[in-house]
Amino acid sequence: MNEHTLKNLAIDEGGFIESRRRFLKNMAYGSVLALAGTNSVSAAIRHFPSHKALALQNLHTGDKLKLTYFEGGRYIDGALDEISYVLRDYHNDSVHPIDPALLDQLYDLKLSLDIHKPFHIVSGYRSPVTNAKMRRKHSGVAKNSLHMQGRAIDIQIDGVDTRTIRNAALAMRRGGVGYYQRSGFVHLDTGNFRSW
Repeated sequence: MNEHTLKNLAIDEGGFIESRRRFLKNMAYGSVLALAGTNSVSAAIRHFPSHKALALQNLHTGDKLKLTYFEGGRYIDGALDEISYVLRDYHNDSVHPIDPALLDQLYDLKLSLDIHKPFHIVSGYRSPVTNAKMRRKHSGVAKNSLHMQGRAIDIQIDGVDTRTIRNAALAMRRGGVGYYQRSGFVHLDTGNFRSW
């Protein structure tokens, strides 16, 4: 091997040669683990996956989507556009960008619940006009709802009790978690951690 090739290779614990990219990736995981004070390699992999995928089904439009929205350390613009379309305001077809942090919450919830089923979308983006109409009909709709910013979603998962979804979301301690037992859905948002 020439000197350039040797510089781009590393030897792992088992004495095997691996690529420089893989070596650096593992070093990053190890650094995170050292800072976090854990010995679990799977914890690092879980927090830094090489790709993130979601399956979504809009209950009102029937739109279904299963795709990778994060890969190679970055969000995929086209995938984010497709997700924003599926999560559009079904009352007037208004589309608004969905906060990638909300998608990450869904992804982490999927991992936490160990499910491969789609998230059923009760409500995604809500235009200000739709939100105002809903406020007139329902007392629980917030005037400045994060739905209007693409930062909130109401979900169900076929065959998974809403209490189980709520408990898993609360355990993540991220954003808002609303439990609507009578209506049969759980609200998630990227605001401050709180629950109701």
